[in-house]
Amino acid sequence: MTGRASRPASSAASSVRIRVLGIDPGLRITGFGVLDKIGSKLAYVTSGCIKTPAAGTLALRLKAILDGLREVIGDVAPDQIAIEKVFVNSNPQSTLLLGQARGTAICAAVLHELPVAEYTALQVKQAVVGNGHAAKEQVQDMVKRLLQLTGDPSPDAADALACAICHAHGGQGLGKLATAGYRMKRGRLV
Repeated sequence: MTGRASRPASSAASSVRIRVLGIDPGLRITGFGVLDKIGSKLAYVTSGCIKTPAAGTLALRLKAILDGLREVIGDVAPDQIAIEKVFVNSNPQSTLLLGQARGTAICAAVLHELPVAEYTALQVKQAVVGNGHAAKEQVQDMVKRLLQLTGDPSPDAADALACAICHAHGGQGLGKLATAGYRMKRGRLV
């Protein structure tokens, strides 16, 4: 045996960087936000919006989303994708169009063979603000605070960053509770 000191397992695990790309899908504007999770710390990487042509056909708009996200994924090389689920609203046509934008975003991730985790707006707001019915401004403010940003991200970029934060703080795979062998009873693991 040599005289080298070994590192504790927890120290080695805490230095692993996981890069998460959060996506807030939209037909007109798709927000994206990238952060690194290193141990329990989060570090802002970049964020922005992909804007589709206002006068373009549906196919051209979806192509703009796909091309934009493929470029972002190529530039930032994320390890995982977190995307907001579509909510059903009173206008079925709007829900359908939003679903197509969301499907296009998922395709961009799948084309790069990246795992995709999905979250409802309620889950994202609960994880970031502590209130599932928080206003957009509250989400924007908490994202700014949690990532120590100097300025306010755009609402769409803030929603995407919030989705990435939700994933990093205990989403599907990152810090998720080990539940194998357990079952849920009245909201508790038994």
